This record gives sequence, C-alpha cells and structure tokens, in this order.
Amino acid sequence: MMSYARSLSKPSAALICCLFHLSLTSYSQAFVSLQSQSITRSISSLGATSGRCDQQQHGTNSRATPFQQIRKQNRNEFVTTISAAALATSLFLSSSQPAMAAGYESLSSEQKFVAEAWRTVDATFLDRTFNGQDWFQVRQDLVKKKYKSMEEAQEAVSNMMSNLGDKYTRYLSPAKYQSLVDSATGTLAGIGVEIATNKEQVPIVSDVEPNSPAQKAGLLPDDIFLESDGVKFDKTTTPDDVALKLRGPQGSRVSVTVQRGETTKDFIIQREPIKVTSVRSYTKGKIGVIRIKNFSGTTGATVKEKVEDFQKKGVKTILFDLRSNPGGLLPGGTETASLFLKRNKPLVFVVSNKGVVDAQETFADGFDTETPIVLLVDHNTASAAEVFTAALKENGRAKVVGEQTFGKGIIQTIRELSNQNGGVAVTVARYETPRHNDINKSGISVDEAVNVECPKDDALACVPSSVL
Repeated sequence: MMSYARSLSKPSAALICCLFHLSLTSYSQAFVSLQSQSITRSISSLGATSGRCDQQQHGTNSRATPFQQIRKQNRNEFVTTISAAALATSLFLSSSQPAMAAGYESLSSEQKFVAEAWRTVDATFLDRTFNGQDWFQVRQDLVKKKYKSMEEAQEAVSNMMSNLGDKYTRYLSPAKYQSLVDSATGTLAGIGVEIATNKEQVPIVSDVEPNSPAQKAGLLPDDIFLESDGVKFDKTTTPDDVALKLRGPQGSRVSVTVQRGETTKDFIIQREPIKVTSVRSYTKGKIGVIRIKNFSGTTGATVKEKVEDFQKKGVKTILFDLRSNPGGLLPGGTETASLFLKRNKPLVFVVSNKGVVDAQETFADGFDTETPIVLLVDHNTASAAEVFTAALKENGRAKVVGEQTFGKGIIQTIRELSNQNGGVAVTVARYETPRHNDINKSGISVDEAVNVECPKDDALACVPSSVL
C-alpha cells in the first residue's frame, strides 16, 4: 500500500518509541480474540527492523514508510512490540542492567523489585511532577520498608502507581502481564466477544464475532456481564478484567452469566482461537458503510480495498462506523486518515514526556479526497479512533455524528519487571489534534447528535438521510 503521510519530529535529539495505544482500562473494548495477534521483535543494536515498529532518523522526510519512529540515541534496547486486534502494546525489555547505587546488593529481593518499578516509572512517565508528589521521597520510603513477602511489595508498587493520578498508569500482576503476553503469542484462546461498557459503566457484550463459540452458545450484543467462573462483575470491573477471565487455554471451558433484560442467563462456553474481522463493509443503495472495530497495521490497506470496491459499485457517500472502537495502533489511525486527505495536511502531534513533538502530516494526496464522508461515533470511540476522527473532521474532510467521544489523548507502553514480577503500564506521551486541541478527558464533539443504539450491522439506521 502506498503511504500518504510522514512524520516530522522536532527537536532533533529525542526519543519516542513505538507509540501505540494500549487498551487496558475501563473506557475500552477488549476483544477475547487471541489468534490473530502478532509479535514483532526489533533488535536495535543490530539496526534490524521487522514488522510495523518503524523507526525514523531526525532531519529526514523519508517516504519509505508513513509513521517511522525517531532514531534512538541509545541503541542497546531489545524491543518487543505486541500488536493485537483490540490491544496494541509496547513491551520494552532492557538488554543491559542500569547502574545501581552503592548498597543496592544489600537490598532484599522485594526492595529491589520496588526500586525497579519506581525507576521504570521515573524514566518514562509523562507527568514529570508525578502528581505533585516528592517522587524521590516516595522511592526512599518504598526501598526502606521491610516487606514480609513479594505480594506485599507488589501491593506497595500498585499503591505507588495509583497515587500518580493517572488511571492508565498501573501495576500489572504477574498473571495479568502474562495474560497479555500469551494473548499476543496466540497461546490462549477466547470465546469471540467484543467487550465495552454501557452508559452506566457496566461491562457488556458490545458485539459477537460470527461463527465464534460465543455466537454458537447464544450470547447477544448488550448482554450485561454478571459473573465468570465464580468472579462477579460490577461497575468497578473494566472490560479488560472481563476479558482476562474469559481467556484461557484452547479447548478449556468457561462459565459466563449475563443479564438480558430482566432475565439472567448462564452459559458454559468452550474457548477456541478467534480470528477477529476488524474491518467490515456493506452497501445500501449509493452509500457504502465501513465498520472499523479497531485500528491495526493493516487497517489502512484494508479500508483502501473496501473503498476501491465501493467505487466500482458507484457509491456516492462513505459512512465510517466507529462506535465502540477503542483505538488500537496509533499509526493505523493516521495512515487510514491519510487515504482521504490532500497533501501537507496535519494528522496528529505526539508530545513525549521530554516535550519532544512528533508532527505527523500527509506528504501526498490520498487516493480518495473527494467522496463525502460521515463518521458515526459514540462514548466508547477512543484513542486512535479519535485520532482518525479528528484528522478528518478538523481538516474539513468529514462530518461527525453520534455522541461525544471518550476522550483519550494519551499513550501507554508496558514494561516487564524482572524475576517474573509482572509489569507496569505507563503513560509516556500525549497527543494533540490537527488544530492542537487536547481531547484527553473531554473527547471530540459531534457536528450532529444522533441516536447511536442502532444495530452494529445497520449503522445507517442511526444516521438521518439529511446527513448523508
């Protein structure tokens, strides 16, 4: 697929590593689909790159790839990037141990663990005020404490991160971290449901994959998750929490209890590898509809194919259904938007924790800059989906209908902690829209508010004909 965008980074000495969105928290969908996910490994010290974890040198406007990353000053890192259907994660595994202060070896394993977690957050966290805390005193208190067990130390790290005032920055227990790794390598399976939260913040079935175990068992969109394998769910439960319970070894069974209307229904479902179709399309008259569940490295190419097919059918207007799209890969959102924009149009500005701005813009006309576009969004449309939405809206290319989007304008990475002690998810950057709007916690307003409760396979039922 031809690239229509470039990344211009400034100042020249900077670092932004594989900036992908991580869907881990309560705003997001979570696909229980673990087969279609992939791992890309890049050994920077050898200068080798594979997959879509792109790199870019400062001062060049190379058109070889659209969203290349800034050259590292220190090329000693072994970078593992996990990209998934609704889960885009960057795991950074250091190949060399950092220098330790005198007396480090005298610390207990628990004290070394909390020191490592603190150091990881200290190096990468976006908010350099650390939520107004005396951050070095936090370290002193953590390392000085005598822990009775590793579990107590893990709880201390969890509390440390919760005090940072960022719900996306948090400690991942060994089980949760391993689940993320297993899901990306395909060693776990699921039941084939998309999970979101309703307006009451309760986890629900947002969609069901065709021919999946969930569909065969009888789960339906809008079913409310109540329980799985004895673990009860409520308003404090995130979609990722539900997904974690529904995942498991291929062929194993999981119990699921849902509420459907006034009725409670119980299911026993066998887990199987699931291939999620993240982009679907259909036509109705002269209107073509493309539903994007999440953005991946192949979304742009797939959307281009769908639009080319629309052109053959004489489609006059394109409707993108982005309801309950939690994001995915940030480059997936910008690359897809660039297909519909003329050259030299701003796409997004990514700002690192050091204040480095990565300005991404189109460098050539997209392949379709004329067909009218309408975007249907809802309160679960987030992150990379909001980048896509803002890029088209603020460049005057599309009309946005539905309801205010979620408002996630920050980016996370995951770093593994040593000795199988889990990992940490850390907010490392933020982004601004083409007009330099910060949408974090506020979202994107719509041009026209419409009901968003129509079926996922009939988005046109939500959109007035006057809009189209």
